[in-house]
Parts: sequence; structure tokens; C-alpha cells
Amino acid sequence: MRTRLGLKLDRFAHKFLDRRLVFVMDVCISLFATILVAVVSYFLGVDQIESRQFTIVWGVSSVLSSALMFYLLKTYTIVIRHFTFKDTLVMGLAVLGKAILICACIALFSEWSGAVPVLMFADGLVALVLLCLVRLLMIVVYDTYKARLHDAQKRLRVLVYGVSDKSISSVVRLRNSTHYEVCGFLSPNDSLKETKFVDKNVYTFTDAESLRKLIDKLSLSGLIFATMDDLQKERDNLVGHATSSGLRVLVVPTIDEFSGNMGDGSLKLREVKIEDLLGRDEIKISIDAVKKTFEGKVVMVTGAAGSIGSELCRQLATFSVRKLVLFDNAETPMHNLRLELEKKFPELDFVPIIGDVRQVPRLDFAFRTYKPQVVFHAAAYKHVPLMEENPCEAVYVNVVGSRNVADKCIEYGVDKMVMISTDKAVNPTNIMGCTKRLAEIYIQSLGLAIERGEIKGHTKFVTTRFGNVLGSNGSVIPLFRSQISAGGPVTVTHKDITRFFMTIPEACRLVMEAVTMPTENRICVFDMGKPVKIDTLARRMIELSGLVPDVDIKIEYSGLRPGEKLYEEVLSNVENTEPTTHEKIRIARVREYDYATAVQVCEQLEELSKQVEIPEMVKLMKRTVPEYISNNSRFEEYDKKQS
Repeated sequence: MRTRLGLKLDRFAHKFLDRRLVFVMDVCISLFATILVAVVSYFLGVDQIESRQFTIVWGVSSVLSSALMFYLLKTYTIVIRHFTFKDTLVMGLAVLGKAILICACIALFSEWSGAVPVLMFADGLVALVLLCLVRLLMIVVYDTYKARLHDAQKRLRVLVYGVSDKSISSVVRLRNSTHYEVCGFLSPNDSLKETKFVDKNVYTFTDAESLRKLIDKLSLSGLIFATMDDLQKERDNLVGHATSSGLRVLVVPTIDEFSGNMGDGSLKLREVKIEDLLGRDEIKISIDAVKKTFEGKVVMVTGAAGSIGSELCRQLATFSVRKLVLFDNAETPMHNLRLELEKKFPELDFVPIIGDVRQVPRLDFAFRTYKPQVVFHAAAYKHVPLMEENPCEAVYVNVVGSRNVADKCIEYGVDKMVMISTDKAVNPTNIMGCTKRLAEIYIQSLGLAIERGEIKGHTKFVTTRFGNVLGSNGSVIPLFRSQISAGGPVTVTHKDITRFFMTIPEACRLVMEAVTMPTENRICVFDMGKPVKIDTLARRMIELSGLVPDVDIKIEYSGLRPGEKLYEEVLSNVENTEPTTHEKIRIARVREYDYATAVQVCEQLEELSKQVEIPEMVKLMKRTVPEYISNNSRFEEYDKKQS
């Protein structure tokens, strides 16, 4: 995106000098050459210069003959910045014609002498040199100007928000930046107006209009936030004004985000993302307890190459695990994760395994070979409309696959298994949500059976439920980004649809925390904060792209998809949960199932899914999970029959 200053300079730089101006300039240069030769001749004692009639004829004929020759040879049409040797010859021909015409005028209207040809030769030569020299100087100035213009366009003119220690430190570190030119500080505190910090002025703002005036006055292109707290504080005020005014909004990322070559050499910056504006207060976890839980252990992650699985791997890599086993059936994402871990964590001992949780022999190989002590089960099919169209695969992966992993944990003596579930398992309205609830039922009943001594084993099972994660594969944010980059339209299913959101890192941090707590054989639910309107989300993303919703990018409403709710269930209210020692984690109150019943249901569902007996399979799901009531789905007919 070009800066406002760059656009102004660029428009000026690409203007050509008016031809009339060039014509007048050349005539004036030619006359100056005549005067210069005359003055030098006078001091050299040339007698003819003392004749008033001679000098008048010489001067007048110089102007007229120059104008005539420049006009006839069209020298004023030559673009100065593209002046060439060929153009020099044309200019030489013009001054030669000028000299001949002056000689003719002197012969007709004044006294002729042997000095005249010499004077005219000197006049023509000086005129040619001056005309070419002026053009060369203009080219040098133009090239220098263009180089500076190029530098100006490369460097964003920015203000840094606030006058805190971190803001001042950011300005100091950007002093020698080749990417950013800091024009000063920006503060909402009017008492700081006309003050200075580290030789930079503090500018204040009150509303969008005052910010726009600053943008025009300083030719601003960007705004930098030194901390995420500052960004959160201004997310509903200044950030909105800045994006609607076309400013790039940048932030200094937290220390764990630094990777690769981002931003400027000494101070790394990145664009503000929608995730930053929807985030909440930082979630604090017991780092020491988490590290102690995983340090020196073999940890396995199924679905390791997915959005949640890969973030779990990144965080586990910082906890000194003995070995990290990555299990996933997606080849390319697994390859990309492998390259990332090799680069970021060169000391990490990890092994990628291409495998599928539906394939018991492949799972057995991973457990038998590496003997994991902790298993995170994140492998799942999660897209609601797609699973509504492919219910057998949803059952086979989400229910049967989860059972396979849990059974292997018992067989190989895993200390703890953590299953990643979803808010869609609460009062499910679709196939995907019901399959996740069925997986919860099997895993919880298995853990309780071990606890009661009905089954041999010592594995502890923890299930974690949370809502949508920002930026995960297939979520609305990557979809909206691609639609915006394509010029729109951005498609929202319903104007009033809302969802609970959590960033991937904070969801994974809470998963880690839940593992350290006494949550065995329980379902942990996370505080998801306030619901977000998807329509509002789409509009903020368009604004962050420097565009105007419904003007630059259209928003279209496509209608709810099969199995989709208008509002998701609240996970962690007082009525359906119990508190834990962590304010963001609660225990869900759910109906417990007998393990023998859960096994029987899983076996029946597995057989029905393999045989693609969809009606019987869905009916069994609804009998087992009576709160599963289909919404906007072809399976609604089975609800009527059940009732």
C-alpha cells in the first residue's frame, strides 16, 4: 500500500514540464549566452561591442532567431528527462541556424567586421553548452528526487501510540529503521499536547475527524501499538478510526510470536489481525506445574498437523518433553509442521507418523514403538455441513477413532489421555456435534469403569470442551480473508448469527492447565467470553484491510447451513457446570453412561457406518443422545419418529 506522501510526490514526479515553459526557458538561455559573450568581448576590448546599434541588433536578432529555430526544429517537444545525444545534435543545428540568422541581421542592419563570425561562433557554442548543461542538471536533480521518492515510499510515516516506557523504547529502536519513519507519538490525553519525548512531538486526538486532520498534516501511513494492552484498550475507538481512514495498524508482537524475519531489523512488527481485536485478557496458567507434568515424558498428539494439534505441539516443545510423537494422516500439513519444528526447536526429539486413528494396526505400531505416557487426542472431522452430508465418516473418525485411541491408551499403560471436544457436543443439532458427544460418553464411561475397578488399567482420561478457535483451518476468518483478497463478496450465513471464539494458543494453554488439575474422568469446559456476531467480525476484517464494508466489499447473507445453530450454547454457566481452581475452567454436569452400554453402542455404530446404513445409524445416535435434535437438516424426520 503506498503512503499518502508517496502518492503526492509520485504524481508530481510524473508530470512533464509544459512545452511552452521549455520554449521560453530555451530562448532565455540563448539570450543569456549572447549577453555573456557580449560582456566578455567588451572586457576583451572588441571595438564593435561599443557600437549601440550593433549590440541592439545582436540582442534583438538573438531572441528572434532563437525563437524561430527552436520553433522550426521543435526542440521544446523533447522530454528533458529522456534527453539523448541525438537531441544534442538537433540542439546544435538550432544554435547554428541562430548564428547564421544573426549574421544576416547584422549584415543588413549594422556594420560588418571580421570579428562578427568569431562572436557568432562563440555565441552559438556557449548557447549549446548552456542548453545541454541545464538539461543534464535537471536530469541529475530528477534522478536524485526519484531516488528519495523511492525511499519515502518504502518507509511508512507512522505515529506510535502512547508515551509509556515501551512506546518510547519502540521509537528509539526505530530511529535507524529502513521501513518506518516515526513522526511522533499519538495520545488521547490532551494535556500532553505540544510536549516532546526523545525529540518527538506528542499529537493528540479526540475523534475520527481530529485523526484525519493529523493524517493529512503529517502524511501518515501507519499507526504502531507498542503493547497488546494498548491495542485492546483502543480496539473499539482509535483502531476503528485508523482503519476507516486507511492507516495500516501495526503492533509489536509478544515475545513468543517472534519467528522468521518479520518487520524491521531491530524491532519486529506485524499487522494487527482480527484475532487481536477479539481477544480477551491474557489467560494465565501454572507454567511450573505444566512443565513438571510433561518434562522428560514421551507425549503423543493425534491430529498433530491440524490447527489445535500443531499448536499443542509448539507449546509442548517448550516443556522439555523427552520425545514428541506426531500422528496424523495429512501428508502435506505434517511435512510443513516437521519443517517448522526443525527450524524453531532444533533440540526437540520428535517423530512424525503418517497414520489414521481408524486403522488399529497403525495406532498399535505407534503405541508399541514409542510407548507414550501422555496422549492428546485432537484428530477429528469437525466441519458441520460436510459431516451432515457424510455422517458415516463422521461416526467412523470421531466415535470409532476416539475409541481406538482410548483403548490403546489402556493397553499400553498411558498415564493420561486428553480428548479435545467441542461446544457443539452440548445439546447437539448436527451429526458432528453428536459424534463428539458420543466420543465423550465412551471415554468418560471407560475412565469411570477403571475408577470403579470394573476394568484393569490406570489411564486417567480428561475431556476438554471449547468453542470456535480463531483462525483454525476452515474457520470463517481464513474464509473471509480469501474472500476479501478476491474483492468480495464476503458471505455470512445469517445477519444475527453469533459464535464464541477463543484464540488457538489460549485454548491450548487451557488444555495444558486442565491436564495438571484433578479433572480425571470429567469434562472440562472453558470460559469462552462473550459471543461475537459473525456479521460484525466480517465488517471489522474488511475495515482492517483498509476497505469499506458494503462499498468496497459487499456482504451477502446465504442462510443457515444444514445442522447449523443461530446461537451456540453457553458452555460454562453456573447452572450446568461446577467450578475448579482455575477461573476459566469449569466441570460440566453431564449424564454418566454405563461402560458396557457405551461399548455396545460404539460397536453397533461402527458396523452401521462401515455398511453405510445411514438411517439406522442416525436413529441409534438419537436414542443414545436424546438431546440430539436435528436443526435445518434432512435428519429432522427421525426426531419426529423418535417422538
